[in-house]
Amino acid sequence: MPHQSDLIALIAIGFVLAMGFGFLAARLRMPPLVGYLVAGIAIGPFTPGFVADAGLAGQLAEIGVILLMFGVGLHFSIGTLLKVRNIALPGAVVQIAVATIIGLGLARLWNWSTTAGIVFGLALSVASTVVLLRALEQRNELDTEQGRIAVGWLVVEDLAMVVALVFLPALAHTGDSAGESSLLASLGVTSLKVAMFVAVMMVGGRRIVPWVLVQVARTGSRELFTLAVLGIALGIAYGSAVLFDVSFALGAFFAGVMLAESDLSHQAAENSLPLQDAFAVMFFVSVGMLFDPAVILRQPLELLGVLFVILVGKSLAAFAIVLAFGYAVRTALTISASLAQIGEFSFILAGLGVGLGLLPPEGRDLILAGALLSITLNPFAFATIAPIARWVNERPKLLAFLTRKDGKLASLPPDQQVSRLRDHAVIVGYGRVGSVVGYGLQAQGLEYVVIEMSRRVVDQLREDKITAVYGDATAHGVLDLAQIEHARLLVIASPDGFHARRILELARAKNPKIAVVVRTHSSSELKYLIRQGVDRAVMGELELALEMTDYALRSLGVSEERCKMLTQWLRNEGVAGSPKDPGA
Repeated sequence: MPHQSDLIALIAIGFVLAMGFGFLAARLRMPPLVGYLVAGIAIGPFTPGFVADAGLAGQLAEIGVILLMFGVGLHFSIGTLLKVRNIALPGAVVQIAVATIIGLGLARLWNWSTTAGIVFGLALSVASTVVLLRALEQRNELDTEQGRIAVGWLVVEDLAMVVALVFLPALAHTGDSAGESSLLASLGVTSLKVAMFVAVMMVGGRRIVPWVLVQVARTGSRELFTLAVLGIALGIAYGSAVLFDVSFALGAFFAGVMLAESDLSHQAAENSLPLQDAFAVMFFVSVGMLFDPAVILRQPLELLGVLFVILVGKSLAAFAIVLAFGYAVRTALTISASLAQIGEFSFILAGLGVGLGLLPPEGRDLILAGALLSITLNPFAFATIAPIARWVNERPKLLAFLTRKDGKLASLPPDQQVSRLRDHAVIVGYGRVGSVVGYGLQAQGLEYVVIEMSRRVVDQLREDKITAVYGDATAHGVLDLAQIEHARLLVIASPDGFHARRILELARAKNPKIAVVVRTHSSSELKYLIRQGVDRAVMGELELALEMTDYALRSLGVSEERCKMLTQWLRNEGVAGSPKDPGA
């Protein structure tokens, strides 16, 4: 094949294989990222058949890193971090430290250098935001307390890795044999350059970059706007490397942060997303090309050590940290499962470490093998949350040992005892759904008790003189504290279907006649709940569709009585199966 067509061959074959393996991974309910890595392995030098040009793949991967970091900066949310800063900031820092120390210990056991161990441990400490968001979205937990904590936790991890990418070159220039003064001098110079770059971006960049984007947007040209977004991302990344000697990754990250200051940030994200996705795929393909599958057979014990750090070490550290901050067992389990994988930042760190001579190539192979296996196993980690939480909650002594007792939250305050309550409502979950139900009951002067796993929400409710119980409704004694046996209504506003099933089971065991209304996001779950005899199961998407249908019918002149009949029929048919003509 002529040399001139190497680039075309790499892009064409890489994208075709990535599409095929990505589709297969998606059908197997795994992240497509796994398929992209396998596509890279297929065209890499360690497998038979076509071998792509590794040099060209590396350059395309560098563009992928720039656009990935640009996307991280563009979607960086200070607000998300601030909401959970009390747990996410110290938790992520401690968890990174624990994982890095364990990774360093393994590296020293294998006779690697200290710097190699640090890079190795850092790469194993950071989870993939892409994998996490997909898992939380599938479980409808993105807007829950544990979902917000997990996302904030990974924001801190991403920021820590950005800092690591900045200082790794300084470590490479000094090395293990360098004196302490030489290392400090190198880190000091790097810090000064980074500080100068950050100062320039904060003072000038946050004004100039949004202004330029607005001027381009006024031309009305979509392609010019897209070009401006990509030009800013690549231009700042390259300029920061040339002028301030900082990494492309840091420059691209700050380019995204600066663009996020603009009112056009959402449009910028939308326009640049296709190219971000394309080059991100090529980045994962290029990472796969560098992977030697023989490492699985050649170093099985080392690979088991890597998986231990990712699946056990990080998860146990996170579990202990979350419990230490007084959160429920279920929340701690969710955070642990969220962190039981590694992804894109791990690849970037490993690639940079090998390129700088800090990490041996087998370290990169072990990291990639750990990523492939941990991402594949991550859905199973999430699947264990419900049974483990149930097992713990059924053992009061173990639950008491694991849960930190807080005088304010372990029991109801004297002015909020519910022993006197009869025929009241119990609301499980006081988020966007449960709080609306609570407001409605309060407006009518009806009494209710809230069960909530967010300490912040419970504290606020008690300040507002609303009776609130802190804890997991499936834990021993929590429903009893809310006087469920004397309640008239149970509102399960938790978005987790398995959690709702367990609450329903426990509540019915204590009060068989209680009326129950349950929130669900799945038609199959809706059918199950109806079979269980709940008084009302509400699926958000179905109710939204019915409300819109009702408005459409009324707008087109259908009578109010006919509208009510049609929407009720659609509600029944929407659960039973495909609708037919009600007049048939």
